[in-house]
Amino acid sequence: MAQVSFRIDDGVKTKAESACAAMGMTMSAAISIFLTKVANERRIPFEVSVDPFYSDEHIAMLEKRIAEMEAGKNVHEHDIIEAD
Repeated sequence: MAQVSFRIDDGVKTKAESACAAMGMTMSAAISIFLTKVANERRIPFEVSVDPFYSDEHIAMLEKRIAEMEAGKNVHEHDIIEAD
């Protein structure tokens, strides 16, 4: 058996361990499943894409809106809608 070592953000690790535990497996088992699929299929077994939320344009727009809100401009209040 080979041993693989890598670094990951603490928060991501904690959430991944929790998700794996909820599915009844260890994170090691989940990573083994992932790597087995990569090896067998010779591809990442899910779509990898950039989330448009984090685009430079979107982040700039959000930063502008935050600055406007902090300056008291363009502040809108909304009613909370209760869902059944």
